[in-house]
Amino acid sequence: MTILLIKVESLWKLLKNSVKEETIQVVTISFFRFETIKARLWAFSQMLFARFHLNRIGGLTFYKLFGSGIGEGFTPIQNTRVYALLAVWEDHEKSLEGLDSPIFKRYENHSRESWKLSLKTKSVRGEWSNLSPFSTSKEHGNDEDFPIVVLTRATIKPKILLKFFGHVPNISKVIGSDPNVMFKIGLAEVPFLHQVTFSIWPDLDSMIQFAHRDGPHKKAIDDVRKFNWFSEELYARFTIAESSGIWEGKSRKHYENKLKPLEVT
Repeated sequence: MTILLIKVESLWKLLKNSVKEETIQVVTISFFRFETIKARLWAFSQMLFARFHLNRIGGLTFYKLFGSGIGEGFTPIQNTRVYALLAVWEDHEKSLEGLDSPIFKRYENHSRESWKLSLKTKSVRGEWSNLSPFSTSKEHGNDEDFPIVVLTRATIKPKILLKFFGHVPNISKVIGSDPNVMFKIGLAEVPFLHQVTFSIWPDLDSMIQFAHRDGPHKKAIDDVRKFNWFSEELYARFTIAESSGIWEGKSRKHYENKLKPLEVT
């Protein structure tokens, strides 16, 4: 009887470890647009107060609150209407529970429109606040023909702020005129110093072509490496598992099992 119990206990541990290994991290980013003065003041206050609610959500392993810049977002001038919230969840179930929590509901209720994307990490390098928040999915598949998300994050050294933002207008103009980019926005954790770029591309090839094309973007990257502008940086690439909501008055939908690019209708 004792031997049987030991075998059952060993089998149970094996099953639990197997389930744990198959757990896939989910990354979500939610965009919110606020119109009234009251709603915008509320959104601005949540850059401080929302963290007290977020810290109590189970399964939320990492999060960041962002403001945005005017125009394409790649400017130091704040857009008081648009905010974003990046969240990293232990698994899909925790993400569903967390996104249904009161703080996310309050964001939706105060905003005029909102858009949520669920992402799977495909590659990542660097650190964010001295952490490595994203873990790559072990799932294999050909994602080269699917829309991809690129997120970059950098802590800019204060002494080169003017030089860095001197590059921004030209980069913003080039990205805005690129016919392949499906969505782009500049975000910030801390104004000026902690900058984030978020963009969606129809496929991997179009993103690579843009990144390596001669022009303001490539020159800025070369200068970053040459003059060591950043004290910390992170680069991550994701596939879109799901997208839902309204942005710029349009429905934004994409499901991973559909062999077509991000739908904008």
